[in-house]
Amino acid sequence: MAGAAFLLVGVLGFIPGITTHYDELGLAGHSGALLFGLFAVSVLHNLVHLLFGVVGLLAAKKAQSARAFLMVGGGVYVVLWVYGSAIGEHTAANFLPVNTADNWLHLGLGAGMILLGVATTAVERARSDSPVN
Repeated sequence: MAGAAFLLVGVLGFIPGITTHYDELGLAGHSGALLFGLFAVSVLHNLVHLLFGVVGLLAAKKAQSARAFLMVGGGVYVVLWVYGSAIGEHTAANFLPVNTADNWLHLGLGAGMILLGVATTAVERARSDSPVN
């Protein structure tokens, strides 16, 4: 499910109208293009969402890999939140690009993905007949 959501967002980032100021969509770095008029996007940012989506769909085939995707992916998003919060929006370091709305979304995604990974681990352990070490 998470993989499909990332794929959808990656595709939507390339659609004029859903992405405002589409004519300002750049390859990387600060871009005037905004997904839903709120989230900074670039070609690189959209490609990262598409890649994340493909990885998520592939990981969904097995419970263990799905949990790993949620936990590792959530960690990546928390790190991205820290990074995006530390850099200036109009600096060269903002290569993805990210803005304040992206930063808060990344924190929420990261925390949500990690919590889902922990929850699915707890559910699987509760269903298991094996003793917990």
